[in-house]
Amino acid sequence: MNIVIKDARPVDIDQMLPLVAQLFAMEQDSEFNSEVQARGLRLMLDGCGKHRAVKVAWVNDAIVGMCTAQTRISTLRGNVSAVVGDLVVAREYKKKEIATLLLSAIEDWAVNKGIKSISLLADKDNRDDLDFYIEKAWKQTSLVCLVKPLD
Repeated sequence: MNIVIKDARPVDIDQMLPLVAQLFAMEQDSEFNSEVQARGLRLMLDGCGKHRAVKVAWVNDAIVGMCTAQTRISTLRGNVSAVVGDLVVAREYKKKEIATLLLSAIEDWAVNKGIKSISLLADKDNRDDLDFYIEKAWKQTSLVCLVKPLD
């Protein structure tokens, strides 16, 4: 199986939406809405590269995985850091190292931008994903994510 990691393009959004739906189905706090998520992907891809990255994994002519990240200023670390927003691989391609390749591509992007640290949010009840991240040298913190809609 030939896996190719590329930068996502706007024409890829239709193939990315089912992956986002799969991801949101696993998360307790997310509800999938194709119009809203397509808008979010378009915003991520607009000007992508400097402050945002969207990587996709291709097998043959299909996108089978995706990972997104964006920068922020970390007062804790006193530098620019990145936050991974979405990492998902199609069910039938799990256990094929695609998630590892996608995360590596995001980490390479971050290093090339001079970013010194990277973080991510994960569902606290998804033990498989948490174990995967820990296996990849990610450290769990005591911080809790809180969200407040402003609309």
